[in-house]
Order: sequence, then C-alpha cells, then structure tokens
Amino acid sequence: MSNGEAIAAHLTIDPAFTVAPVRRRTFGTFVEHLGRCVYTGIYEPGHPAADDDGFRRDVLDLTRELGVSTVRYPGGNFVSGYRWEDGVGPRSQRPRRLDLAWHSTETNEVGVDEFVAWCRKAGVEPMMAVNLGTRGIEAALDLLEYCNHPGGTTLSDLRIANGAREPHGIRMWCLGNEMDGPWQTGHKTAREYGRLAAETARAMRMIDRDLELVACGSSSSAMPTFGAWEAAVLEETYDLVDAISCHAYYEERDGDLGSFLACSTDMDYFIRSVVATADHVGARLKSRKRIDISFDEWNIWYLSRFTGAEPPTDWPVAPPLLEDHYHLADAVAFGGLLITLLRNSDRVTAASLAQLVNVIAPIMTEPGGRAWRQTTFHPFAQASRHASGDVLRVEPVSPTYETAVYGEVPLLHATATRARDGGVTLFAVNRSTDRPLSLEIDARALGGARVTAATTLTDADVYARNTADDPDRVAPRPNPDVEHDPLRVLLPPVSWNVIHLS
Repeated sequence: MSNGEAIAAHLTIDPAFTVAPVRRRTFGTFVEHLGRCVYTGIYEPGHPAADDDGFRRDVLDLTRELGVSTVRYPGGNFVSGYRWEDGVGPRSQRPRRLDLAWHSTETNEVGVDEFVAWCRKAGVEPMMAVNLGTRGIEAALDLLEYCNHPGGTTLSDLRIANGAREPHGIRMWCLGNEMDGPWQTGHKTAREYGRLAAETARAMRMIDRDLELVACGSSSSAMPTFGAWEAAVLEETYDLVDAISCHAYYEERDGDLGSFLACSTDMDYFIRSVVATADHVGARLKSRKRIDISFDEWNIWYLSRFTGAEPPTDWPVAPPLLEDHYHLADAVAFGGLLITLLRNSDRVTAASLAQLVNVIAPIMTEPGGRAWRQTTFHPFAQASRHASGDVLRVEPVSPTYETAVYGEVPLLHATATRARDGGVTLFAVNRSTDRPLSLEIDARALGGARVTAATTLTDADVYARNTADDPDRVAPRPNPDVEHDPLRVLLPPVSWNVIHLS
C-alpha cells in the first residue's frame, strides 16, 4: 500500500445541529446457539477462567471492555426450531435435540435462566427472540410468563423452583427471525408472518402492555421481496410493534477493496428505504405512531465461504462454524457501518452486532485456552465508550472515488457526538487505499476547541490480523499528526480514527 500526497477534506462541527440522542442500544450484540458462540465461547465449565457457573471470566471481561449494552438471544436461525422448555430445570434432565438451522446437536446445557444470569454478570440487557417458525403464540406466551411474571402461576413458580426467584424482566422481544428467508425453518410469506406476528404481539401485550416488540423485516436489501415484505408485515402489525428489524452482512469480493470499504453506503440505503416504507404504511393507516428500526444483525461476514458448503454427515456438538478471522480492512469497513448506525440514530434505536464470541465475532477463544480481541473489537469498543450525549449532524466534504458496486462514494465517512459536558468525539474513516486525508475541522461553534486526543487504527498491511500469539498487531494507537491552527488531523489510508475535542 503506497502512501501518496495527502488529500484535503473538511467538516464542520456545530452543536446546534443534532440528529438524535446517542442510543445505548446501538451497541448491542448477539449470542446464538451456533458453532462455538455459547459452548467454549461464553460458557466452558472446567476452563481455568471459568467461574462457579461455568462462564468464562476472560470472555466476561472482554464483553465489558467491548461496552456491550444489549444481547439478543437465542437466535438467529436457531430460534425457529427452538423449544425453550428444553433449556430450563436440572441439566441432567434436559433433552438433546437436533438443530436443523446449523446441522448440530444442541445439548441445552445453557438455556434462558443461564443466559439471563450471564447477562447480569456482564452488565448487559437481555433481548429475547421467540420461535414463530415451528411454534407460535402459545409458546411465546409461556416463555414471557416464565421470564417476567413475579410468581403464583405454574410457569413463574417453575422459574422460581429453578433458582430464579426474581423475574428476568426482559423488555425487548423479537417476533421470530428472518421469516422471509427460505432457509428458515417455518419460512412464511409476508402475509402469513404478518398475521402471526400481529396475533402474537397482541397476546403478549395482554400480559404486559409495555413490552418493546420487534417485527421481522427483510433479511437483506437484496432479498427479492425487500420493500414489499416490510409493507405487508407492517400493514398487519403497525399498531402492535415498536420496531422492524434490518439484517445486513458485508464482505470483500473478488479483491474489490474499494467497494468493500464503502459497504456502509448500502446500509444507509437499507435504513432509508425501510424508514420510507414504514412511514408510507403509517400514512396510509392514518397513524401518528412512528416505527423505529432494530438493526439486530449486522457485521462483516464472508458468507460466500459458507454458502454451498456441504453439510456434515454427522450432528456435532458446538462445531467450529463461521469463524472468520478479521483483518484491518474488515475493521475499517466495520467502523464505517458503526458510523452509519450513529448517523441514523433518529430512527435506528437498537442494533445487534452478530455475534459476540467465535462466530463472526470481535472476541475469539481457544477451547481450554486463550481469548483475544479481533480487529473489529476496537471500533466497537471505542464507539461504545466515547459516543454519548447527542449525535451531531455532520456533513463531511471530501473528494470521491468510483466503486464498481456503489458508484461514486466519498473518501471520508464520519460522524460526531457531543457529551453532556460539552466534549465532542469525532469518528472518521478514510476509505482511500493509497493516500492519507488531511482533515480540517471547523470547530468555531465550539468556542476554540482543541484536539485533546486522537487515535488511529491502521497498518501497513491492510490484511494484517490479530491472533492469540499476536493479539495486539492491529490496535488503536495515538495519532501524532495533529495541528491546531487551523485544526487539522492526518488520517492514514484505510484507517478508523477517533478524535476528541474539548
């Protein structure tokens, strides 16, 4: 990667122009019974770092460092065949089941009670999905009663007997998962799913009217039913749900690094399209209610490596699946997706990075061994730690470049947040593969602000990775290229940058 003459770019920061408050739920993640996410991921009895409940303390520590706010559970595709009752009560009596989603055997050693206990240890909010694939209204109501009712009924008393005296108090519930996808067990048409989701939501609200419910949107903006699916589902559920989901994954294809670094362009299109569809349905229904977006699956995922692979002939327990090892370019594209989620905080009120451990994840573990941070860990942890207060409306100005997938795209992608104490944090990505950006910051509206700290995630090799043996090869490091009159920071090629102003 060459490092040519710097390209000029600029942006203006003015606290008078805000998008929305920073949503803490933007920094959610996802734990699915898939591969090694649960078993030898968050849970591994006998590991040197395991606590008395079998949870890996090293993973708990990294989860806290990552700054996770919510965790979606138990799927994902897994939920569409899941019987939640299998995962409660004495472990010795829990059945082993075939998991059709990932061609594995599920031991049910970890279930809803263990997951909620883990959430409390990690200091995160649980977000539960219900099975609307092979099951429906009754199972969803039973799970809600088990989790949230204080006591005095068969299911709430069963939870108490199983050791959870206090209700789990789960507020956010996903009404199924990716029901538009033919890969989903129990796949449905939009109308079939919309009616089932509406009736499930209506019944769940009879138990607790203040639940926050998420309807399934399209599995990607490339689905043939995209747009029409959202419209049909919301026509059935509009007054019964709070949000509709978006799912999106991106990867570098055919060596096209330029398009890959601009993949947040598609995420932004996805969000704007779903917002437009939801608002159109609301107008047709003459409703003043606003539907928000739960972007509850997003990440870099090299799905092409998985698609078309022959399924195993056996049914293994917790096999290594989808264990992508991320490099610098992945982390920079990932950072661009985070910036896009923040820039759309007026409508994206929750998001879930899929997933947390081992499976396309920021945290990797060895069974019985070490845990370490992937390159994507760092943009997430920095954004979660430093984004607070309000998202500011920032319109970066920079040269553009031509991509094969998204057409003409700016080299600079950025957003900023302003904390309650007045401090501003700027998050910026340089998409150029060969030239630094000389970013001039107009901060006059902040009253003579200065850069108090600046870090950059970059590497001479855009495909450099972190490993258990070299866990800090790619990590944020201080950026020394800062000037104050005028305010200017040099952003290296293919880099994620965090700049603090006060």
